[in-house]
Order: sequence, then C-alpha cells, then structure tokens
Amino acid sequence: MLNLFRSPSRGVAAGENGQPSLAARIARHSTGLQEFSRHIVGREGLSILDLGPTSPKNIHYITTLGHKVYNEDVLAAAADPGLLKPAENGAAVLDVERFFAENLLFRGHQFDAVLCWDVADYLHESLVKPMMERIHSVLKPGGVLLGFFHTREAGAAAPYCRYHITAADQLELQPFSRFRLQRVFNNRNIENLFPGSKSLKFFLARDHIREVLVVR
Repeated sequence: MLNLFRSPSRGVAAGENGQPSLAARIARHSTGLQEFSRHIVGREGLSILDLGPTSPKNIHYITTLGHKVYNEDVLAAAADPGLLKPAENGAAVLDVERFFAENLLFRGHQFDAVLCWDVADYLHESLVKPMMERIHSVLKPGGVLLGFFHTREAGAAAPYCRYHITAADQLELQPFSRFRLQRVFNNRNIENLFPGSKSLKFFLARDHIREVLVVR
C-alpha cells in the first residue's frame, strides 16, 4: 500500500511510535545519500518515493525539507503468501501480474526522487526488472534514484537492513533477518536495470555496498 506523509509538527518525527528497535543500529557515512541530498536540499514541494519499510527518521528528514514522501514497502508486499499460485509442475510460483495489479500503483503521479535502497538484491527475480521499469516510468526527467547493491565480497549471508536517514550523509542500518540476499549485481547488471538514464554514479562503501545514484 502506498502511503503519503506530509510535513510533521515542528520538532516531532512523523510516525514515531516509541517501539523498541528490532536490533542494534549501525551508524555509517553514505556518499550516495550525500549526492542524493544535494538534489533535494534547497528545493521545496518535491515528491519522493521510499521503497523500504516505513521509517520515522526518513519521514522526518524529507518532510522537514518541505517535501512530500510516499512510502511502499515492496519487499513486505512481495512476501505475501497470497501471491503464490500453483505452476504446471505443482510447485508454487509468484503471481507477477497480480503483484503489479495490487502494488506500485501510482495513478498518474510522478516523482522527483526515489529511495530504492537494496530492494533489488532481496526481491524475487521475476519482479526486479518490471519493478525498475515501473519506477523509471514515474520518475520525472532529471529525477534521481538512490540504490544500494551488495558486492560479492559481502557474502550470501549479508543481512537485510532497514535504512534510517539521520543526516544528509548519515544512515543508521538496522539488521532485520526477515529476508535473504537473492543475487549480486555487477556494474553492467546495474546499468542494464536503468536503460536510457542520463547518468549513473557508483560509490563503493567499506561494508561491501555499491551505492548508485541514477539520474533519469
């Protein structure tokens, strides 16, 4: 479900519910987020799409800049067991058509920026390319997308993390064991996800994450 969050009351993080953290958070610098922030700071009234789990910190950071943030937890939606259907061999397969009939429905809305995080690394293979095509179709010309991609050195057991923005170039990573890494993209694979883009900038972080800023 796509949720819209507007500017919170001054000094209050929108959506903060006081719930305990799922795991200890790890603070880290993000050059990709720094570049992303340069595109949205100093402007007002932008529409920004966050494809990760709802984060009060992300909502607070974006709305206090004067923007609107839309949130849709794509991985949680894709994990719905109701999306499974029987195949000819009797195995259960993901119903891709139903997923896109029920999710990522923007109804003509376009976005100035997208926070994709590392969704593509954990998403079911059949959903990755069509999801990126749909996101590309609703990203305005000149709009930016920030994506994180694990490198092979991260290992197959690389933990899924929720990303919380604490400053223009700072994140808190909150390990969350619900999802497992599905694949590792190389630079060419990543470029193929965003055909026709104006530019892609790659930043390699110390924790074996390749941060990518895409300009449509």
